[in-house]
Amino acid sequence: MNQIIKYPVYTALLWIAFLNLAAAQELEPRRWSHVPIDTNFIGVGYVYTSGDIFFDPVLRIEDATASINTVSATYLRSFDWSGKTARLDVRVPYQKAVWKGILDGSPAKAVREGVDDPRIRLSVNFIGAPALKGKEYQAYRASHTTNTVVGAALAVTLPLGQYKEDKLLNLGQNRFIIRPQIGAVHTRGPWSFELTGSVFFYTDNDEFFNGNKLEQKPLLALQAHIIRSFRRGIWASLSAGAVRAGETTINEEQKNDSKEDFLYALSAGFPVSRTASVKLAYLRGRTGKNLGSDTDNIGIGFIKAF
Repeated sequence: MNQIIKYPVYTALLWIAFLNLAAAQELEPRRWSHVPIDTNFIGVGYVYTSGDIFFDPVLRIEDATASINTVSATYLRSFDWSGKTARLDVRVPYQKAVWKGILDGSPAKAVREGVDDPRIRLSVNFIGAPALKGKEYQAYRASHTTNTVVGAALAVTLPLGQYKEDKLLNLGQNRFIIRPQIGAVHTRGPWSFELTGSVFFYTDNDEFFNGNKLEQKPLLALQAHIIRSFRRGIWASLSAGAVRAGETTINEEQKNDSKEDFLYALSAGFPVSRTASVKLAYLRGRTGKNLGSDTDNIGIGFIKAF
């Protein structure tokens, strides 16, 4: 949407809000699961995202949509942290995004393709998940069919994705995103009940669209999952979440543009061998305000332990 630069400040804020909420829409079940230490995991995933974007009518932008194809590579390592199970994971996404709409009565379109901002996450399960491997881990899991795990994590998104200061629409955000998390999962037989709370802190983007300075207040996210395990390692999850995006400021001018999203998801995992499995997921995101976005996400992933 090259014509979109007619309204650089307000339009930019709305696009940034859409991308921030899309990034926050990660209803990820089983992130606090107890796993054996000294195990490596590699994975690859694909997600297709499509969404309608709702602008302030004063901007004269109608029928705005976005479609995003994302392929991600992931590496995860579990290890012993003072007798507790810890995990370090790294995810690097590659995206192709297409934005379309009607601006002042004329069709407009923008396309971006490249590496998005990578993310590093360190988590520690400090209650209910002792550092075990091999037969000791199997014996512990067999004797603790009712168990509660509590953990904490710190995820950092690095500003290494594709970003150009003279472009309004970018894949990368040109700023660090620091996300502390705390979560718990209670397992009783085949059922697990999981809850995770996150806070997203943003550093400033001093190169936001032709030299402007972008600041943003923290984003709050809460998600809950009900997980059912079946025989042969199959599982299914029903998930829900809520996201509240903090207000943005450009050049110290506050925009009063906080956003809210409500999320719903279904996902399932299927083993394809003793050390590999496939995950399928559908996520639906809906805005709670007149400005924002409605999105649908369909994904598939493959992960292998070694």
